[in-house]
Amino acid sequence: MSLRSRMVTTPEEHAQTAREDGPLVATYRTKLLEEIDLAEMSSLAAAERRARLERVLGHIISREGPVLSTSERAQLIRRVVDEALGLGVLEPLLEDASITEIMVNGPDAIFVERAGRVEQLPLRFASTEQLMQTIERIVSTVNRRVDESNPMVDARLPSGERVNVIIPPLSLTGPTLTIRRFPRAYRLTELITLGTLDEQLLLLLSAFVRARFNVIVSGGTGSGKTTLLNALSGLIPDHERIITVEDAAELQLQQAHVIRLETRPANVEGKGQITIRDLVRNSLRMRPDRIIVGEVRGGETLDMLQAMSTGHDGSLATVHSNSAEDALMRLQTLGSMSEVEIPFEALRDQINSAVDVIVQLTRHADGSRRISELAILTSHGREQFQIASISRFRARPISADRVVHGEFEHHPLPRRVAERLYLANEPIPPAFGVADELAPLQLREAR
Repeated sequence: MSLRSRMVTTPEEHAQTAREDGPLVATYRTKLLEEIDLAEMSSLAAAERRARLERVLGHIISREGPVLSTSERAQLIRRVVDEALGLGVLEPLLEDASITEIMVNGPDAIFVERAGRVEQLPLRFASTEQLMQTIERIVSTVNRRVDESNPMVDARLPSGERVNVIIPPLSLTGPTLTIRRFPRAYRLTELITLGTLDEQLLLLLSAFVRARFNVIVSGGTGSGKTTLLNALSGLIPDHERIITVEDAAELQLQQAHVIRLETRPANVEGKGQITIRDLVRNSLRMRPDRIIVGEVRGGETLDMLQAMSTGHDGSLATVHSNSAEDALMRLQTLGSMSEVEIPFEALRDQINSAVDVIVQLTRHADGSRRISELAILTSHGREQFQIASISRFRARPISADRVVHGEFEHHPLPRRVAERLYLANEPIPPAFGVADELAPLQLREAR
């Protein structure tokens, strides 16, 4: 059996080659493992280890055959070493920059996300055992283990990707692996090109961050919350002390004075866990100018709200929700999950005094991500939540090319917001202007 006379350039081509030449790769992987000294290999750095394996395998092929062209030989060496040292069929997927998420649903089903769309690839693992070996290799890089007594792992790899593993008996479809690759840090100007916002929204959001408004970025899974949060954080002045708190470190701030905090799961004995709430509380003792919370999802919400309303203006956070109204109700629910028993009315007071702006993100049917609404919280004290919509994306019916088109609509700012921007010496973008006190705002209540 021989390899096809070309180099693999895409995961699909890799899949075709893998189906044809799987037995050949398995044979030479066995021969390679028979000839290397595992103890010696473990003492080498990753790059040296790969180079040594490639050299040894080259000698084996020269000695025992088969006769291959230069490209066939290079491809065989690459695939065998990937199986022996790397992540096998996942290696070309990790090298493909267009792939943002890899989802393995058992040995026979591999999906990826590209440009916001999920597709299944014609790839598979040879067996459940091979998939488990790949999973164990991945989690071992972060000093974790996965077995029946510890069937779930959620961790960040040294290279930055976030990995989630769940195996039987919890997963009925077999070992399941999800690898999320974090996008590079985009600037707000680049997000205009992607259609996430327009120039007028960019100017207003920039003014809000510089004027130290507290901003909540809301949206569903995969809507671009972290990407926007990272872009907004780039507007914070360099001289300010910024503390980021995340479950898995994704933010890539460029300022000089940044402290990055990341949670820690419990060890195999169930001890040593450090939660987001622990880190938020500790960050308040670190003299921050601004606190950025990657995502609030529990009792830490109350601590974050208290920080926002007691001297840490200009803080940023994200929350999972499907609308601006839902974001406020979710903050209220999450705040009640604290061990401090606090009435909903008191939580409403905390939110009304802490939150200034809600940026709602939506992921459309074509995979695009946009700011669907920019809202100002106008309620006070223990009043029912009331928000003023100052910008909306009006989507048109999806076109024949399956692309979502539309326009951003902008409305006047509440006078109180305009005055705060004026005192901060921040200009108001002309597309917005200031609402006349007699003219009604785009107000609605959240219940």
